[in-house]
Amino acid sequence: AAYETGATIVNSSFHRFLPYGVSGVVVVSESHLTIHTWPEYGYAAVDLFTCGDHVDPWKAFTYLKKVFRSQRVHVVEHLRGRYDEIGIPETASHKAVVDENEQAVVSL
Repeated sequence: AAYETGATIVNSSFHRFLPYGVSGVVVVSESHLTIHTWPEYGYAAVDLFTCGDHVDPWKAFTYLKKVFRSQRVHVVEHLRGRYDEIGIPETASHKAVVDENEQAVVSL
């Protein structure tokens, strides 16, 4: 799926569970793709987190939907890391965002 997006793959790690199932991460220069599967329930949870303009996570989505022969999908899209929308200049050397409950911190 990472190849489908045009991402630059840095590393990957997968773990197979017995008798079935897999969890894995593909680290890409543009962020990451993760998957956790529960074949006994016909379920997979996937996170396609990308940044930049040249990587298209929807290509990975389409690919995974096809190879898993998904009959139902549920998608939630989060536009993360949009610092310009919350008033942090692009030239800032360190950026941090704390959510309204002060529970999540994102920094670069």
